[in-house]
Amino acid sequence: MSADRKTLSLRITGRVQGVGYRAWLAGEAEAAGLDGWVRNRRDGSVEALLSGPAGAVDVVAAACRRGPNVALVDRVQIAEAAAPDHRGFAQWPTL
Repeated sequence: MSADRKTLSLRITGRVQGVGYRAWLAGEAEAAGLDGWVRNRRDGSVEALLSGPAGAVDVVAAACRRGPNVALVDRVQIAEAAAPDHRGFAQWPTL
């Protein structure tokens, strides 16, 4: 991965399911031109992979701390990750 590209894995907890968080994050990521995915987890959290230009990844990751208007984000855990093997941004089924 080049120095100007970044991939982050995120785990978002709080009131983040049933509030449109996945669709909101997909819209934010697509608008920023990112690759990756988002999905709900059975434990009530949301998991995402954001990959693309470092500045755009940082902006979207920071936005995840607030989420859509009706969400209540308690915590966002962020770790570096490997880039996805696909282009574009997808909403995946619950895991």
